[in-house]
Amino acid sequence: MSRTKTAETIENVEFPSFDASKATDQIRAFAEKGVEQSKEAYAKLKTGAEDTQKALESTFETVKTASNDLSLKAIAALRANTEAGFSHLEALIGAKSLSEAVELQTAFLRKRVEMTVEQAKDFQTVASKAAEDVTKPIKTAFEKALKEIKAA
Repeated sequence: MSRTKTAETIENVEFPSFDASKATDQIRAFAEKGVEQSKEAYAKLKTGAEDTQKALESTFETVKTASNDLSLKAIAALRANTEAGFSHLEALIGAKSLSEAVELQTAFLRKRVEMTVEQAKDFQTVASKAAEDVTKPIKTAFEKALKEIKAA
């Protein structure tokens, strides 16, 4: 009797039908969606890479300009220091007494300290501006990327 029940149960069980055309449509839709998402991701990646390249090019150009500015400032400082040294040497050679030479030396040292402080301020100003100019393109690109990430 148990065999008869099993046979009846098997005959009464219905299996869902498999429609190949629906499966194909679903696979096609899934594949198309994947391709579309890949295209979007590639477009975003390409745009990001182009923006990064532009930012780096701008940064390198700014570094070059800032480096030139600092080099010119250093050359000007060296020239001023050399001229001051030669002028002082000429004045010392023309000194008529030891007390006059000491006065010249004292005045020269005071001027040198003042000039050194002024040159240091100039270097600090140029270096600060250079650092700001160099970091600006990268900072801007980073902020733009961060906004895009937050928007997504």
